[in-house]
Amino acid sequence: MNRTLRIGTRGSALALAQTGHVADQLRAAGANVEIVTISTPGDRSHAPIAEIGIGVFTSALRDALANGEIDVAVHSYKDLPTARDPRLSLAAVPPREDPRDALVARDNLTLGELPQGARVGTGSPRRAAQLDALGLGIEVVPLRGNVDTRIRKVTDGELDGVVLARAGLARLGRTAEITETLEPIQMLPAPAQGALAVECRVDDVDAEHLLQSTLDDSASRAAVASERALLAALEAGCSAPVGALADVVEDLSDEGTVVLRLSLRGVMATEDGDLLRASATGDLTAAEELGRALAAELLDLSGHATASPARRS
Repeated sequence: MNRTLRIGTRGSALALAQTGHVADQLRAAGANVEIVTISTPGDRSHAPIAEIGIGVFTSALRDALANGEIDVAVHSYKDLPTARDPRLSLAAVPPREDPRDALVARDNLTLGELPQGARVGTGSPRRAAQLDALGLGIEVVPLRGNVDTRIRKVTDGELDGVVLARAGLARLGRTAEITETLEPIQMLPAPAQGALAVECRVDDVDAEHLLQSTLDDSASRAAVASERALLAALEAGCSAPVGALADVVEDLSDEGTVVLRLSLRGVMATEDGDLLRASATGDLTAAEELGRALAAELLDLSGHATASPARRS
């Protein structure tokens, strides 16, 4: 490719770190790239995400891409609305970072070591619901802001701890500040947490081919596709109390040969605060069908009727 690829990103430290990693890989493949910073409504507001709406961190980037102001957009995949944008192509899902949540707490404490009534900050209804369900007597405090702002509330003594995505801390080189990485049995992450989505215009076949061949990881793409299909089937936004995690696992086929399959776990909080959990395994080539099937199972557990639920793999 002879032209310079303009890569759009939000201006936060985390977004710039993520985009810088993508740009480095493209440069290593021989591409000329330029990073373009774009302000989004989510960056300019301090209101809770549930109030300002889905796509607040991605819509401005997507519009700039569709309008030709940039050639590539790099998103935290979990921030994208589940509905497809027909103007754009999801050209690559790079290898996923560790998707788990992480605690940064005072005095190097774990969740189980925090005292009754400890104040733990999060802006995520999903995290809040699962923290409450652990029954540890923790007070969950609503929280917005970038990683620095959130961790500073712990170091300044305003909070006893904060829960963040481990992937973001890793990309910022701040894993040493983690006091506990939360296992999925304690807290299932947000669908697509730890994954990046790299988009181009749907008619830019040269950029699409370069991004796919340089960056895309098929296992990460399949895992995230199943998690987001579950989210979409539950008709939930990215801030809803839904967690999901898919792992690529080895299994035996009917013929006794080793095959790779997807193992998907999901959790959904009900209006009265109960947590519903389900899991299923399916083929890598049927990732979205697996997500829809598990969503149907969660809806059945909640007592809601579902219209023609997908067949479980």
